Amino acid sequence: LQKELLKYKQEARNLQGIKLSSPQDALQQRLVQQDAAVLQLKQELLRANMDKEELHNQNVDLQRKVEERNRLLAEYKKELCQKDRHLQQHQTKLDEMLRQLSEASYQQVDLERELEHKEALLAHCMKREAEE
Repeated sequence: LQKELLKYKQEARNLQGIKLSSPQDALQQRLVQQDAAVLQLKQELLRANMDKEELHNQNVDLQRKVEERNRLLAEYKKELCQKDRHLQQHQTKLDEMLRQLSEASYQQVDLERELEHKEALLAHCMKREAEE
């Protein structure tokens, strides 16, 4: 069994020796693997830089949109303040007109009473004159 074990070990060493026939081939294979790994890392770095650039561009675009919306918001606030002032002015005019209308209404009622009173006096005078 030991002879058989030694035989298999030797055979395994031989197979490994064939696989890596020389240290230069092993180094060459290692360099190829490292080059492939470096190339893959460069590709990943390039993708990451492209993603970073795209995110930067999106950020700039979003900032521009926010600034535009802030500008519009400021304009709308300004317009709203102007409309509030106009509304306040119109409300003041309306209140004044309502006050004048109310005054005129009271004057009209007073004048109607005075007219009725004078008509009654006139009727009374005419009745007295007719009786005389």
